Amino acid sequence: MNGADATAAFDAAERTMWAGRTEAYAGSFGRLCAYPVPALLDAARVGAGIRVLDVGTGTGTAALAAGERGAVVRAVDADPGMVAEASRRGVAAEVAVLPRLPFADRAFDAVVGNFVLNHVGRPRTALAELRRVLRPGGRLALTLWGARRGAGQELLGQACAAGGAVPPAYLPRLAPDEDFTRTPDGLAALLAETGFTGAGAAELEWDHRATVEEWWSGVAAGVGNVGLVVTSQDAETVGRVRRAYERLSARYDDGEGLLALPHVAVLASAAA
Repeated sequence: MNGADATAAFDAAERTMWAGRTEAYAGSFGRLCAYPVPALLDAARVGAGIRVLDVGTGTGTAALAAGERGAVVRAVDADPGMVAEASRRGVAAEVAVLPRLPFADRAFDAVVGNFVLNHVGRPRTALAELRRVLRPGGRLALTLWGARRGAGQELLGQACAAGGAVPPAYLPRLAPDEDFTRTPDGLAALLAETGFTGAGAAELEWDHRATVEEWWSGVAAGVGNVGLVVTSQDAETVGRVRRAYERLSARYDDGEGLLALPHVAVLASAAA
């Protein structure tokens, strides 16, 4: 498969993965992804009167938080179900798929993307589009699931391995020539490569707290790559994975009925 075909396959798999899973995402991984939002908005210098685009808004969490700061917010997402939910919550959201945005050049003072760069087949082209819609000197801030993972991030994958789950061939896989080093230095370098200035990045670490059932519910509904792995198995294998998950998750019990799951992400920001 050549690079163009690999990119098309990646983007198609992403669209399929998220279709119809808005509610499942909101009830599981959505709470996890909300954690970096305050730091993301700070990095983009979002405040009163700032024109902000939230790209890959999902259910609208970052857009709503920006609006609470007095910003003038627009939002886009590739999935119509996510856009419908964000709109229901009061976000000015519309469907748009990177790397094409329906906005004029220099339309925004700030652009934020909370875990969106993991889900585009052409990261460099997408970043060029984000720079296009930013005014000169406008701020970009992004979060990314990086190369270093917290122990809690590994839990579901470990359960899949212990249960004998075999990843399906249709998992989204980025073309090698589109990939980049998923570290703070690597993401900062990617921003510089695509024309941004003053790029900097650092890791965020936190413990995500969820019940055993909540953390399982997202993968059981097929959310994310690990969800695609689980839902592609036969019933017997899913049962083994579930039992392994329950056994392995015990080490993260916080003593109050929740799992305390260590996570690591990368936060980067730069100027257009």
